[in-house]
Amino acid sequence: MTPASPASLLSPPPQAVLTNAFGLPFDNAVATARTCYAPRIVTTADVSKDERAREVRDRIARETYQAGHHTTLQHASFQFALERVSRQLLWSFLHAHPFYNSEQVSQRYVEVKPGNALVPALPPRELALYRETLDQQQAAYHVLCELLLEPVGAEYFRLFPGRRGARDRWLPNVKKKAQEIARYVLPVATHAHLYHTISGLTLHRYHRLSRSLEAPVELGLLVEAMVAAVNAHDPLFFRDIEDPLPLEATPEAQLLEELGCGAGVGGRRARAFNDAFDESLQGRLSKLVDYKVHAEAVLAEAVRVTVGLTPRELSDAEAIRRVLSPAENRLFAESLTLTTLSKSARALSHPHYTFRKKLSHTADSQDQRHRMVPGSRPVLAAQYAGGEPDAVLPELIARQPAAREVYDRSLAQTFRAIDALLDAGVAAADALYLLPNAFPVRFEESGDLLHLHHKWTSRLCYTAQEEIWRASLEEVKQVREVHPRIGEQIMPPCTLRHEAGVRPTCPEGPRYCGVPVWRLELERYQRLI
Repeated sequence: MTPASPASLLSPPPQAVLTNAFGLPFDNAVATARTCYAPRIVTTADVSKDERAREVRDRIARETYQAGHHTTLQHASFQFALERVSRQLLWSFLHAHPFYNSEQVSQRYVEVKPGNALVPALPPRELALYRETLDQQQAAYHVLCELLLEPVGAEYFRLFPGRRGARDRWLPNVKKKAQEIARYVLPVATHAHLYHTISGLTLHRYHRLSRSLEAPVELGLLVEAMVAAVNAHDPLFFRDIEDPLPLEATPEAQLLEELGCGAGVGGRRARAFNDAFDESLQGRLSKLVDYKVHAEAVLAEAVRVTVGLTPRELSDAEAIRRVLSPAENRLFAESLTLTTLSKSARALSHPHYTFRKKLSHTADSQDQRHRMVPGSRPVLAAQYAGGEPDAVLPELIARQPAAREVYDRSLAQTFRAIDALLDAGVAAADALYLLPNAFPVRFEESGDLLHLHHKWTSRLCYTAQEEIWRASLEEVKQVREVHPRIGEQIMPPCTLRHEAGVRPTCPEGPRYCGVPVWRLELERYQRLI
């Protein structure tokens, strides 16, 4: 059966407002290009000062673009205020590449209100089912927020016994922890608002790939709004913009079509894949599947090269300790990430690790924000098997029978509704907006030690989202097994600061987790909230 085409939107379309931009982005791009071949800095005034200069400007702009010399387009940056953007679009496109910066509303800390979700324009019966499912997901979210208050509060005041006498003062902290877990039942259709800053080159790329298997209508509307906002600011910048690639020309769509899958859901094939993938994890959230065998020796030699020493003068063990130990390399105790600018710390670029991972959609939405640790994330429809709910179960809910009952019932209703919509011919891209945040993303992720170190340091902090914290803990333990001299130097931020002699030990201030983690061995790490 040919998959249905996605519907238009019934809810208001995504909104993009240009809040900050270069004054003359088109002229600037040409000025930077000319500067490469000029004895002085060429200015924007130079490239547009008269008719002849403008003719040269336009010719250079066309030639550099067609030749693929696109770095000139990276100088101009555009900051957008985006509203009514689904979590699915954020995960599948806006945050699925390294060349952006976003500050978005957090579902961990901001309560999600009813009606704050994308609704496609479906036929009446299917639309009623879609809206009914949104309502039950929102209702389950609020019930879970209430049910989790007591167990979260008990754990919170166990960690902070001195705060028990002022419970009302600290109740907002408890509520935030409860809604962090309750959000697992919310749909990926839930809207978010954010600041999103990208270069002119990235926006060109957005437009060229604005047809996709996931959120295609929403993505097209958003990118059109972003391009229109820049055109209103500088009509020249996108004068020679390329048309979007057709959906069928994208490699994922071509591969699925050639294999007879079309753009539909995975079904039995997906179930077989999911089962095999999960079995390969051997009970982990993240499994180390590949690494450079001689990483420690290569790292040590790279450190020696930066300072011109021989192995006799600086042993492997000492070289690794000098570059990784916060007691020796105090850059790790800095609040700024300075390691990419340090000659010796850049030696950490050589060790490399690949992990096979299974995280909930909501946890992976945070995991992917580590832009320099890229993952090969899936087309979700290809991993949707239908039938029984496929979801990550948060430990706090697993321990609370009443919460577990609400959670399981909500997920069962959600998956039945998605299956019914798909059976009725609704496009996968539209039906799968109802997927809960708990839906698992199965993927491979790789990174070098330089950027994984930053990620692990951040996510081993007890204030990190609990699921990504557990995955990071598993990863560091596995690195310690294969590369003990590297692994023993990977630690959370408080331990780094403790080893470096920096005070206060915890960098989080009022957000201190309540546990003196710097006194614990990695094997003793455990947390509930």
